[in-house]
Amino acid sequence: MTVSTRKLSNGTEIPMLGLGVWQVDDGVQTERAVTWALEAGYRLIDTAQAYGNEVSVGKAIRESGVPREEIFLTTKFYPGGKDARVEAEKSLERLGMEYVDLYLIHWPQGGPTWAWPGMEAAVEAGLTKGIGISNFGADEIQELSKVANIQPAVNQIQFSPFEYRAALVAAGEQAGIVSQAYSPLGTGRHLDDPAVARIAEATGHTPAQVLIRWAIQKGLSVIPKSVHQDRILENFNVFDFELDDAAMADLDALDTTNRTADALSSSGKWWS
Repeated sequence: MTVSTRKLSNGTEIPMLGLGVWQVDDGVQTERAVTWALEAGYRLIDTAQAYGNEVSVGKAIRESGVPREEIFLTTKFYPGGKDARVEAEKSLERLGMEYVDLYLIHWPQGGPTWAWPGMEAAVEAGLTKGIGISNFGADEIQELSKVANIQPAVNQIQFSPFEYRAALVAAGEQAGIVSQAYSPLGTGRHLDDPAVARIAEATGHTPAQVLIRWAIQKGLSVIPKSVHQDRILENFNVFDFELDDAAMADLDALDTTNRTADALSSSGKWWS
């Protein structure tokens, strides 16, 4: 099955669907999940310094037999570090890679601009093809855009029908930033919602497929996480159907954020 892509501001194409490995144990669990995903046809793998599993992600990619240039690999700068370029070099050592396709600031701890010169230095050093951000709100995007020589290509955000950050996505689009959805299934919480279940039954698909498809139709790249082979396969099979306008509207109505421009509510932020 062919996965659609979106063009980023740096000219590269990001797949609309990938595998996230947040809270996946380093070692066999991560290696299996990445291997299964690549076998199923995934070509976007998303990890982070904070996840502690870059070594296993890299091992699985190297042993997969899939050419490196066919894989879009993302990692993220842990903002407890001091120099994003130096930390990118350490990530590449752990991954066993010469470059990543996308390097994100994981969250705007300490403010949205201080780490960006190091991110730009990582591009200039050839450590990453693109740079971006994660968990940045619209105000933080605007602040960063004023000082950036290289504009961020992606903002990775918590996004689902229940956390429908429409104003944040719109702010990103205005700045040339593609939004990417993490936790599209609400870490499993949203799968049992009656409205989601009803739409899933009506379309002959699973609740997970409906939630992922909704985010894709909103124009976001989506990175659901799973460590189960059957669910990794299930999550991938979302390109052979479309949700109609009525289903999309019903899912839109589940939002609890008032279509916010904030990445997370002040009570939900784990940084200062």
